[in-house]
Amino acid sequence: MKFTYKLEKKEQNTAARLGSFVYNGQKYETPMFMPVGTLATVKTLAPEELKSVHAGIILANTYHLWLRPGEDVIYHAGGLHKFMNWDQPILTDSGGFQVFSLAKPKDITEEGVYFKNHLNGDKLLLTPEKSIAIQNKLDSDIAMSFDECIGYPATYEYCQKSTARTIRWAKRGKSVHNNKNQMLFGIVQGGNYADLRKYCAQELAKIDFDGYSIGGTSVGEDKKTMYQMVSYATKYLPEDKIRYLMGVGDPIDLIENTIRGVDIFDCVSPTRLARHGHAYTKYGKINLKNAKYKEDFTPVSTQCDCYACKNYTKAYIRHLIISNETFGARLLSIHNIRFLTHLMEEIRESIKNDSLLELREQFIKDYYGEKYE
Repeated sequence: MKFTYKLEKKEQNTAARLGSFVYNGQKYETPMFMPVGTLATVKTLAPEELKSVHAGIILANTYHLWLRPGEDVIYHAGGLHKFMNWDQPILTDSGGFQVFSLAKPKDITEEGVYFKNHLNGDKLLLTPEKSIAIQNKLDSDIAMSFDECIGYPATYEYCQKSTARTIRWAKRGKSVHNNKNQMLFGIVQGGNYADLRKYCAQELAKIDFDGYSIGGTSVGEDKKTMYQMVSYATKYLPEDKIRYLMGVGDPIDLIENTIRGVDIFDCVSPTRLARHGHAYTKYGKINLKNAKYKEDFTPVSTQCDCYACKNYTKAYIRHLIISNETFGARLLSIHNIRFLTHLMEEIRESIKNDSLLELREQFIKDYYGEKYE
């Protein structure tokens, strides 16, 4: 089921955008944060718990699902939605990020990328056509083009060649995309070079994708450089198409990149941090493993409306985390995702009121105090 993105409003003081789409009769607003469900599950959480924290789109991983259980198993199950019992939108990434983390530079060819299966060591080849074919069978609502995720730092010459190949791969992928119910996004690369980001965005716009992503960020660069990369790309993307910044989820980054014109985000951080005992709060990130929480019988956050904060204390959740009980990670995952979805609600409201810069200022004051630069 394809959905159509509608640009509702542009903020007066920034490049931020308020948008919406309707899926299965339900309206979803952007900017939006998407929890990551790599193997067709957001770690430790049930679909009902995801809905309780106001998750909209969730993300699954093409590379991992290709290896297990395999795209044919999911196809025979009726697609990802039926396989994982999720009736809201699903986005699948192309597998490119995982493949490039496993491949060596000599294994990147015009045909595709050769790499070793991280589970059994088998040599595999992933091409633009293969990535799209897998995603067609997974039957996600949004599929991603196969691109080369450029690391940081990288020379201009390398980025130039890589970006040109990403554009060629995007054309190849689109030519074989045949799931009429599935949207296909192009991915803007170009490293931290303004002219390459501009060129890639403009060339992908000519191909006319259903939406556009910004890749190659959060790969080791500092925040200032990330924000520059995003700004270099968004100003050249079609206004009537949705924009997705891949793999970015630090709270301040959600605000800063919304200011720069991004509509949707994803990151594994809220659930990964939860498994290590970390929780987001209005006044900064806390580590519940710290001894000072041993007899703290207050919620993780008194401002939060999630199941964990309504029913459990820091002391109890700390006990669970210290004891390696899965329920602790589950409770903190519920809280951390809700923290980010609530932040996005505040961001959307501030766009409506043309007050996003004021929200950023207050967030920094509360979250970082005097430590933010």
